[in-house]
Amino acid sequence: MAKCHRNNVDPLHLHRIPSASSSSTSLNSFSRSTFRRLILDAISCGGSSRYQRELQQDEDKTTKSEKLCDLLNLTKMETGLETTKKKKKEEETLEILKRVVKDLQGEGEKKVMAASEVRLLAKDDTEARVTLAMLGAIPPLVSMIEDDSLNEDAKIASLYALLNLGIGNDANKEAIVRAGAVHKMLKLIESSKPPPNQAISEAIVANFLGLSALDSNKPIIGSSGAIIFLVKTLEETTSSQAREDALRALYNLSIHHQNVSSILETDLVPFLLNTLGDMEVSERILSVLTNVVSVSEGRKAIGEAVEAFPILVDVLNWNDSETCQEKAVYILMLMAHKGYGDRRAMIEAGIESSLLELTLVGSPLVQRRASRILESLRAVDKGKQVSAPIYGMTSSSSSSLSRSERNREIRMSDERRAVKQLVQQSLQSNMKRIVKRANFPQDFVTTSQHFTKSLTF
Repeated sequence: MAKCHRNNVDPLHLHRIPSASSSSTSLNSFSRSTFRRLILDAISCGGSSRYQRELQQDEDKTTKSEKLCDLLNLTKMETGLETTKKKKKEEETLEILKRVVKDLQGEGEKKVMAASEVRLLAKDDTEARVTLAMLGAIPPLVSMIEDDSLNEDAKIASLYALLNLGIGNDANKEAIVRAGAVHKMLKLIESSKPPPNQAISEAIVANFLGLSALDSNKPIIGSSGAIIFLVKTLEETTSSQAREDALRALYNLSIHHQNVSSILETDLVPFLLNTLGDMEVSERILSVLTNVVSVSEGRKAIGEAVEAFPILVDVLNWNDSETCQEKAVYILMLMAHKGYGDRRAMIEAGIESSLLELTLVGSPLVQRRASRILESLRAVDKGKQVSAPIYGMTSSSSSSLSRSERNREIRMSDERRAVKQLVQQSLQSNMKRIVKRANFPQDFVTTSQHFTKSLTF
């Protein structure tokens, strides 16, 4: 057979018969056998390389497919093992939870240990909270609060177990309140010998904080007498954590407007105003006051509080606390919009200079609110200032206005004049400071002083 070269098949040449005297048998034999052999050799040489390449490709594909199958099978085996382990662990956890709930319905030390276990199991496990509630853990924990046979440590364990069950779970919070936990907690505090156990008070305050986050619980807690307990804790506790929790719980409850009347029955508003300045709680205090001021009775209570406006005006100058400025100017804006007498009190507290500064260097929100307060203040005693003569006004009318203005100035008390003078001096000094901070030209001071003359004192 002829030697084959890959993709290089020599052309096929049929040699001419040399003479006409050759026999026909020899011609036929050459033509058939030689031609067939040459054709077959050519075909086999040209096709064998293609066949080998295709065969090699098929072998490569088969090898890759086998490797992929092995990887998939290995993944399935690992997934199956993980699923089996996870399922087994879930079954074990469920058995533990069932055993704990069963122990809660028992008596004595076993019940106390079960409450401690619920506290730990529900602390960081969302699914455990749901499962424990479904298994019926909440009612026996609530009943432990008023069980006289249990000591204080057992009741503290039940309180913190309820607290953890309610974390991030509104259904559990609702179930805890529905089981009567709020009234039982208050009864526990009332029955405690003075002074009450601080650990129990902290646990109850923490529960009220968590439960009051749910809107449907706000009116129930607010009407239960819990506000009085929270205010008392806020004013008397030495624990910073209990103090913060009580303030946050009062903020949650003040969101529900019907609870504001209960808040006003206490001395919370004067206490909050006097506590402003403590930067750890000032922002939260102002948050509570923003809810109180949204109710007419709340605005009245703030307006009647001693030194309320000087305190709030002072907050406007807290340049390092933009959030406090925003909340304070919001409170003053509502007070100025709703109450004529409150506007006069604001002016006497020297609010104009602070507002003018905020309109220049405050945040965009503070600037808008400060401008609105200034607009409201312009309406105070609008007829006091003597206007320039108007076309058509007689000189006698103008002179009568001047005499009236002079008489009004004469009747002004010495104290009132002193306040006016102090405010004017404060305005001038503050405007110079504002201009310096804002890098305005110095002639802006004169223009600003002319503008402030339109504000009454």
